[in-house]
Amino acid sequence: MANRWTIAQAQALFNKPFLELMFEAQQVHRQHFDPRQVQVSTLLSIKTGACPEDCKYCPQSARYKTGLESERLMEVEEVLASARKAKAAGSSRFCMGAAWKNPNDRDLPYLEQMVKGVKAMGMETCMTLGTLNDSQAHRLANAGLDFYNHNLDTSPEFYGSVITTRSYQERLDTLGKVRDAGIKVCSGGIVGLGETVKDRAGLLVQLANLPVPPESVPINMLVKVKGTPMADNEDVEPFDFIRTIAVARIMMPTSHVRLSAGREQMSEQTQAMCFMAGANSIFYGCKLLTTPNPEEDKDLLLFRKLGLNPEHTTTAAGDNEQQHVLTEQLFSADSDKFYNAAV
Repeated sequence: MANRWTIAQAQALFNKPFLELMFEAQQVHRQHFDPRQVQVSTLLSIKTGACPEDCKYCPQSARYKTGLESERLMEVEEVLASARKAKAAGSSRFCMGAAWKNPNDRDLPYLEQMVKGVKAMGMETCMTLGTLNDSQAHRLANAGLDFYNHNLDTSPEFYGSVITTRSYQERLDTLGKVRDAGIKVCSGGIVGLGETVKDRAGLLVQLANLPVPPESVPINMLVKVKGTPMADNEDVEPFDFIRTIAVARIMMPTSHVRLSAGREQMSEQTQAMCFMAGANSIFYGCKLLTTPNPEEDKDLLLFRKLGLNPEHTTTAAGDNEQQHVLTEQLFSADSDKFYNAAV
């Protein structure tokens, strides 16, 4: 097992002079990845709103009045139609998010069909459904689920100020069950909840010190939604966000670090510096659950300016589409609802 990180070590990274930190992160990144490759994911909300949890940042909570319409679990074919569009627009991974505390066993057959259908298109599959038990994790693994997203959000110390309906240990237990079932782990957190730099260090220490660090680490910038308790939080200073990406890259050298929620508020220059700091994965599409995200054409333009290339998965058997060409087909904003990556 790799050496365990301490809070002091993580804080020392956060305190490094900015250019030195960026240089170290870039060196680590180049040892493990092609610096021009970016993994591209699309996230669809397959069941929206009416969540019993009280996460203070989330418009999906039934406890806050944000004007969000709640919707039942989508039909399998509707989900697969969205996945086809995502693939045509250049995504290699399709993530499906449901606003649940935990899935009900009666929903599992539909979830399994969604996973199998997306896999058959040659895309990687990811789900975020809340807490899982062992049996549910194994059923999803047997259906072919590649990744399970379950964010820790923040440090154990600050967590209780954000969420009271689920313990930190429950989140860690779910990650353990997912890992034991043979599914890859996607877990990260949110910057801008009102946390200190020490809390950011604490979150990254928790992730880096898991028995196996997450293969995918989403770093979200809080998207402030009117009606949620965090609607008036202070803005995150762009350099503080870039630092968080750089420290995540250094502490988890072989993980994909994903630039997730909050990209809509970021300038092209901030996003470019995040890629320089070691981010090599993004969510792609015009919405992330219920909040805006840059549309694909903006991303393609930025990729072109920076000389970045989207990664591709292998195509499914019998799939004759040219998978190595990133098309500029755009999603229609009114027909696809995407998930706020901060789940």
